[in-house]
Amino acid sequence: MSAMTSTRMSRAQQVDSATPDSRNRVVDFLRAAAITVVVLGHWTIIAVDADGGILPHGVLDGAAWTHPLTWVFQVMPIFFLVGGYSNALSWRSARRKGVGYAEWLRARLRRLGIPLIPLLLAWLVISVVAVAAGAPNATVQLASQMALIPTWFLAAYLMVILVAPPCLVLWERFGWFSIIGVLALAGIVDALSLVADQPLLGYPNYLLVWAAFHQFGYAWLDGRLAGAGRRLLLAAIGLVGLLLLVTVGPYPVSMITSAADEISNSSPTRITMAFLGMMQAGLVLLLEKPLTALLRRPGLWFVTVLVNQRIMTWFLWHLTVMVGVAHLLLALDARALLPEPLSGVWWATRPVWAVVLLALTGAVVLVMGRFEEPRPDERPAPAVWKPLLAAVTVIAGLAVMASVGTVSESGVTWWWPLVPVAGMVVFRVVGTGKRSEPGAS
Repeated sequence: MSAMTSTRMSRAQQVDSATPDSRNRVVDFLRAAAITVVVLGHWTIIAVDADGGILPHGVLDGAAWTHPLTWVFQVMPIFFLVGGYSNALSWRSARRKGVGYAEWLRARLRRLGIPLIPLLLAWLVISVVAVAAGAPNATVQLASQMALIPTWFLAAYLMVILVAPPCLVLWERFGWFSIIGVLALAGIVDALSLVADQPLLGYPNYLLVWAAFHQFGYAWLDGRLAGAGRRLLLAAIGLVGLLLLVTVGPYPVSMITSAADEISNSSPTRITMAFLGMMQAGLVLLLEKPLTALLRRPGLWFVTVLVNQRIMTWFLWHLTVMVGVAHLLLALDARALLPEPLSGVWWATRPVWAVVLLALTGAVVLVMGRFEEPRPDERPAPAVWKPLLAAVTVIAGLAVMASVGTVSESGVTWWWPLVPVAGMVVFRVVGTGKRSEPGAS
């Protein structure tokens, strides 16, 4: 045991010593922590009832007291905060090296899109086999919708990446006004959507709200949020704005969709999510200094690096594993393992439920994680329209499947899982050119 511990710690120390002093370790930690919260939150919010099957928002629908907790557990804004920091670093580095937008965008698409391909193909096969075996279309549709929930975030994040370079130019030229202006526009979009009672009119805010909040990552990188005073002010603006919107305004308290609410804060994205992000960003950035000190410990930093190496696989597959386990237990009528949702036994067994799913998801990550390490792309820069069209096809396919799954009333809608895959193949996002030499880095 001591030898194993020594080896593990030596690896941790090697990773620690190989990390440049200039790297902001808190960015990586927040990304890893956010994905952990999302995974555990999904496994808790989605309930499985022995008679009612999968209840997509079972906890929120049945326990209104959990709605304020979503102000803590809805951590998608943190992804966009660290995304803004990382994308600004990446694009500025590309500019210094003379790398153009098309090549930069293709590299981002490869990082996010290649791990997605096996998930989409797997659900295409699962859907075809399940329907052919006699499973009701509605059952398979719900299963695929639940499993593909993570793809709505990926679609929104890809939209923000498309506009990240021009948004950075706006930030560098206009500063805070570049954020305020876009948020004002998002507020107008929200008002029109709510007055007309047409959620579809609010869909532009998937881009506007997140693109605006993404720029807080630029502000963090550029030191415009330095100091406890500014961070407290940001958190206060977010908190006051949220309180006004949910008390005086028409918005619900829950930041995650609940059937108990007439309006959803997240589908489509509402202006409330920007204020939630300000509150969360201000609070977590207040912890930057102590977190930086903690992350100087090789062990904690090693775990952070490991999670980030497979973060896309964890995120994309965690609900597929849960849906698979749920349907297995339902098929076996294993009522002893499916206590009534929200009962005392149900709450007491949530840690066991999470540990089992964590172990099974870990096994999937071991197999599928290799797709997060594609071979180096040595091809020349593409024409700009190629990665742009690839991104559009990925976003379109993911957006549809996040809403309707892979099955309709008439059968398997096999083309939707293939749209993102075809987009990445046809427009040459997938492909590496010549193979790199052994030992090349």
